[in-house]
Amino acid sequence: MPEPDDESLADWYAARQRRRRPAGTRDALTLAPGPRRAAHLFQDTPRLVMEWDGHCWQPVAVAASYADAYPLIVRRDGEPIAPQEDTPVPLLRKGPGRHRKP
Repeated sequence: MPEPDDESLADWYAARQRRRRPAGTRDALTLAPGPRRAAHLFQDTPRLVMEWDGHCWQPVAVAASYADAYPLIVRRDGEPIAPQEDTPVPLLRKGPGRHRKP
């Protein structure tokens, strides 16, 4: 690894830009009391959709559930993508596993 004095300013700036979140990235926050955790388990909780503008998060919309927020979050070329209906969800499978007690 080069010493800090050996790295040019252009190389440092290029590495910094690669690490930064790109502008236009979106995320959804749950609008429920308490800490932000296990949002994937509470699918019917209202969501605040926010977009990163390069400096701070800006509110975009409020959705009634995760299913309503998903097309606003996941986009390609500026167009929303509809979720697949036939995708199996392997949540809480039955049977023993290494991490489960017999």
